[in-house]
Amino acid sequence: MWKKIFEILKVPYRGWFVDIGPVVGPADKIWTVSLNTESKKTPLVLLHGLGAGVGLWCLNLDAFAANRPVYAFDLLGFGRSSRPTYSSDSVKAEQQMVNSVEEWRKEMKLDKFIFLGHSLGGFLATSYAINYPDRVEHLILADPWGFPERPQDFNDLPIWVRGLSYLLTPFNPLAGIRVAGPMGPWFINMIRPDISKKYADFVEDSLIPNYIYQCNSQTPSGESAFHCMMAGFGWAKNPMVNRIDQLREDVAITLLYGSRSWIDHSATDVIREKRYSSYFRLKVSLIHLFSVYHFERQA
Repeated sequence: MWKKIFEILKVPYRGWFVDIGPVVGPADKIWTVSLNTESKKTPLVLLHGLGAGVGLWCLNLDAFAANRPVYAFDLLGFGRSSRPTYSSDSVKAEQQMVNSVEEWRKEMKLDKFIFLGHSLGGFLATSYAINYPDRVEHLILADPWGFPERPQDFNDLPIWVRGLSYLLTPFNPLAGIRVAGPMGPWFINMIRPDISKKYADFVEDSLIPNYIYQCNSQTPSGESAFHCMMAGFGWAKNPMVNRIDQLREDVAITLLYGSRSWIDHSATDVIREKRYSSYFRLKVSLIHLFSVYHFERQA
């Protein structure tokens, strides 16, 4: 399915499994795609969000790889990567995910890179940068999940947010896709028709919902880890705003939000205050974030 999606790419790419050894499971492998690896510029590493995979970067890859190496991978427990059993402890599960990224980096022999994380990927990219600041030159966070604390007055939130949070708390967030069985792609299109529409001018109508279904119809390994880390669907048990000051000052941050994003971005001012002596840039886009990003600081 991912190969069909990648037919739109003009830049040659390579896809393969990177063996990272017994990080969480006995023999973990991470599905990886690379482009323009001959370039000597600082590489860009892409980390997807919940329920996604490398295929959903298809509209960005040509532009990203125009002048630098690009690497995208399926986080351990998602997409085509191995699906080990994560810890049920939120702190341990997060650290296991971070450790898997570091072992992947070692296998790839990357010294320093720009790290772009979307949604859950933004949360984990930040956690990685706190743990391994020497490896991250610039942290680009697109609609990052898990940054603010959960609001004390939950009743002030829109009713759909409250409903979704209460509904999903007891279950893995994407369990409905698996319950739907062969109707999974139709179910995805029904609840999120906007996703397919964003790709409609570039790929066949059925490809994106079928790809998302394939990514999430298997053992919900990474999804279960996310479930144990969340405090209500929109927030984390260990929100990043409470530890962003642990990120070394010389790691630059660019924060990107879509103007119609459902992600709670109330932590922005706190991040700015806690990192007053560091490079910090906020951009709110009027178009969907899966478009070409402009790097404010070139590496």
